[in-house]
Amino acid sequence: MSDYLTLLAMFGKAFLVGGAICTIAQIVINFTKLTSGRILVFFMLAGVALEALGVYDYLVAFAGAGATVPISGFGYLLARGAMRGAQRGLFGALTGALSAASAGITAAILFAFVFALIFRPKSKKN
Repeated sequence: MSDYLTLLAMFGKAFLVGGAICTIAQIVINFTKLTSGRILVFFMLAGVALEALGVYDYLVAFAGAGATVPISGFGYLLARGAMRGAQRGLFGALTGALSAASAGITAAILFAFVFALIFRPKSKKN
């Protein structure tokens, strides 16, 4: 029974942190005139900045997927890869970010391709 409670606590923490990030994004959407692209860039850069300050690691350790799945987690992943790659020099810093995120980027491209084959996109009717 203890394993189930541990699993439930992990899900709860992920839900709370991921939900808090999404709530902040929804507040920004509702109360500002920022475009969705700018909001995405803001959250990605927030993940980069929090990783540079060493804060995002604690958030990932606490919430797991609740902190890594949102777009801020992608910024965290890019910054972490760049910092690890920087130990090998400037070229390592440039390629480290891409190699750290390559699995996620590849999966996104592959799934987008598969779903584009399955579904037929249609324009919105005004």
